Amino acid sequence: MDIHEYQAKALLDDFGVPIPPGGLAYSPEQAQYRASEIGGDQWVVKAQVHTGGRGKAGGIRLCQSEQEVWNAADEMLGSRLVTNQTGPRGRGVYRLYVESVADIEREIYLGFVLDRATERVMLVASAAGGMEIEQIAEEDPESMIRVVIEPAVGLQAFQAREVAFALGLDASLVTEAANTLRACYRSFRDLDATMVEINPLVVTADGRILALDAKMTFDDNALFKHQRISELRDKSQEDPREMRATDRGLSYVGLEGDIGCIINGAGLAMATMDMIKHSGGEPANFLDIGGGASPERVAKAFNLVLSDDNVKGVLVNIFAGINRCDWIAQGVVKAMQDLDIRVPVVVRLSGTNVEEGRRILEESSVSLITADTLAEAAEKSVAAVHEGMRT
Repeated sequence: MDIHEYQAKALLDDFGVPIPPGGLAYSPEQAQYRASEIGGDQWVVKAQVHTGGRGKAGGIRLCQSEQEVWNAADEMLGSRLVTNQTGPRGRGVYRLYVESVADIEREIYLGFVLDRATERVMLVASAAGGMEIEQIAEEDPESMIRVVIEPAVGLQAFQAREVAFALGLDASLVTEAANTLRACYRSFRDLDATMVEINPLVVTADGRILALDAKMTFDDNALFKHQRISELRDKSQEDPREMRATDRGLSYVGLEGDIGCIINGAGLAMATMDMIKHSGGEPANFLDIGGGASPERVAKAFNLVLSDDNVKGVLVNIFAGINRCDWIAQGVVKAMQDLDIRVPVVVRLSGTNVEEGRRILEESSVSLITADTLAEAAEKSVAAVHEGMRT
C-alpha cells in the first residue's frame, strides 16, 4: 500500500527524522492560510499523488508570495497530474502540501528496500540526489552506495556512520546523518514497510539535515497489525478496478490493452500475457483468481474484467491443481448466462477434471471458443478481437 508524502513525513517524524514545517490543504484558501502559519517569504506547493516525477510534471510549485500560493493551489486542485510513472490517465490532485523553502546546500538520495538477491533489507544511498536519480542509477550504478542490513541486529551505528562518510558529509554532520539513517530503518522495520525513500535528503546552508520529500510503501499482508497505517489509504489514488478486485479477494492489476485475462496462478498469468503480446495482442489486465476457485468466484472475475470498457475479448486460461476444471467451466457458463457478454470468450482448460470441464462447456448453450494449448488460446483471442474490430 502506498501513502502520500505528507503522511510519510508524519510517520518518519515520529521516529526522529527531521522534516521542514508544512501543512495540508484541500482548497486555495487553506493553502494560503498554511503559508501564513508557516511564515517566511517562500513556500513550496506540492501535489499529493501516488507517483514519482512530480517536479518535472508541474506538480511542485515554488511560490514567492501568499497570493502565488493561492493561485498555484487553485490551478492544481482538481487537475490530473501526468508523469512518466502514471501513464496517460494521470492521477487526480485532491490535496496539497504546503511547505517552507529550505536553503539547500546539497542533495542526497536515501532509500531502504527489500533486496531479493540477499533476502535482506538493503540501504541504498547516493551523494547526488534529486530529480535525476533514476538517470544517475542507470548511467553510473557504481556511484550508488549499498549496505545489506542483517535483520538479527538491524542497521548498526558504525554502518550508518560509514555511509555518512561515504556520502562525503562534513564530519560535524556525521552523527546527525547516522541518526537519521537509523531512524529511517526503524520506521521500515517497525511499520512493516517494503520501501522507505527520501529524495532528496538535504544539507541546508545552516548545517541542518532535512527530509524534503518522502515515500513509503507497506506490506498489505501486515496491515492488520497497523490500524493507523491502514487508515492512511487514499482510494482516490488507486485504480477503481483494482479496488473492486481487492474487495472481492482477487489479485488484479489493470493494464492498457483490450484482452481481458482470467487465470489461476501468478506465473501462468505472466506467461499468458507474454503469449498474448507474442501473438500481436495487448492484455487488459493481470488477474489471478487463486486456488480453489468456486463457480461464483469465476463469475465475479468475469464481472470485474468486463467492467473495463477497453476489453474487447476475454481469455480464460486455467491449469487446475487445487482448482477443478469442472468448477471453472460451471463458473464460465454461469457468467455467460447471467451477464450480457458481447465480446468473444476463449477458454483453455488443463489439469484436474479437465474432461468433465470440457464436457460442461460443450453441452452448454453459450457461445465461446475453446483451445487446447496456451499458444492456441492466445492466437484465437487476438484473432477474435481483431475480427470483432473489423465488423
